[in-house]
Amino acid sequence: MRIAVYFFILLLAGVGCSPKRYIQKEVIRLEQDFKEHTGFLLYDPASKKNLVEHQSNRYFTPASNTKIFTFYSSLKMLGDSAVSIKYIQRGDSLIFWGAGDASFLYGNTFENRRLFNFLSGAPEKLFFSSSNFQTETMGPGWAWDDYPYYYSAERSPLPIYGNLINIKKDGNRFYFNPTYFQLHFAAASEARGDEKIVRDLNSNQITYYPGKRSRSSWAIPFRYRDDLVVDLLSDTLRRKVELINKPLAVDAKVLRSVPIDSLLRVMMHDSDNFIAEQLLLQCAAIVSDTLQPEIAIAYAKKNFLSDLPDEAQWVDGSGLSRYNLFTPRSIVKLWEKIYQEVPRQRLFPLLATGGKSGTIKNLYKAEQPYIYGKTGTLSNNHTLSGYILTRRGRVLIFSMMNNNYLVPTSEVRQRMEKILYSIHERF
Repeated sequence: MRIAVYFFILLLAGVGCSPKRYIQKEVIRLEQDFKEHTGFLLYDPASKKNLVEHQSNRYFTPASNTKIFTFYSSLKMLGDSAVSIKYIQRGDSLIFWGAGDASFLYGNTFENRRLFNFLSGAPEKLFFSSSNFQTETMGPGWAWDDYPYYYSAERSPLPIYGNLINIKKDGNRFYFNPTYFQLHFAAASEARGDEKIVRDLNSNQITYYPGKRSRSSWAIPFRYRDDLVVDLLSDTLRRKVELINKPLAVDAKVLRSVPIDSLLRVMMHDSDNFIAEQLLLQCAAIVSDTLQPEIAIAYAKKNFLSDLPDEAQWVDGSGLSRYNLFTPRSIVKLWEKIYQEVPRQRLFPLLATGGKSGTIKNLYKAEQPYIYGKTGTLSNNHTLSGYILTRRGRVLIFSMMNNNYLVPTSEVRQRMEKILYSIHERF
């Protein structure tokens, strides 16, 4: 009996006098051990009380936690399906403008071919105008040297194929999707370390370099140009599409495409930057005649986010920009708003789920999933926020933001997992 009591006392000593105090200590210890900056808030939406807090009023780089803001704005503004194009029919001509829909021929998301069938079957001559696209193809604060990587696909008014060139290598043969880009491909004789395919910074010229460590596939963003879009459309539709400079007509009709949840799910599960950026353009197209992310951000901040504890410095849809700055308590407040407005049976399947799906599929494992939310990672920065389900049946909301560490991100994740699992067990 005395031995059992002894071990019980040891257990209490190990966890501290209360779960709240234990979690607080672990968060502070993480910050001190890694010489980083940590912000944390654990909130109970039932009692409307903060349970554990550490620097939750400080601003942090959110990385892909920015997508939570895009997610909420899309839920509020886009309705049940994405807007594919806006168009008018004038005599024997069909003139159309892109509305930023990411799904068109994009293999990473559901695509119902509504736009393909509409354009390929139209009896009129086809004319594309990009006059409503008034922003840069790459966002403010993006790292310029990310340009050749799939996660930095450029923004555009009428995305096609995810704005990516997909290349597969089988033996000595290369296969392109879309095939159009095979015309811009060349092979170099000299090696450059590992085998690689490189796209020029300012053009779509693609060069293959042999190397020691081989690969079988690449996904490379293409450089957006209006004439490239009409070439790709013509090649894909197997009919001529011409470029025209015409302002968006006030009486333009709308063609919708895929259910909006099919885009939101990929964005939140896989942290798809391309979809996030295009969704923000979609939001701008709803409240204006211009595809410009700043319009959507200003509208959302004024109409949906004015009750956040701290004003958000929000500059892009994906979180690629290091100019974004949010506080943990504003992120928690936003998750609370989402939880109040979106039924749980719809909401949770849209989110990355610990041990089950998305960017935390191999993390936060348990017999029953207990983490539903969104990660965010840039060099030296990692965040996670969302909902945590406890063994006692409580649904708590949390935000944990780690900035400016030098250790491998895997070490930060391990410590976060320990903290969040303790919350699951003890609260």
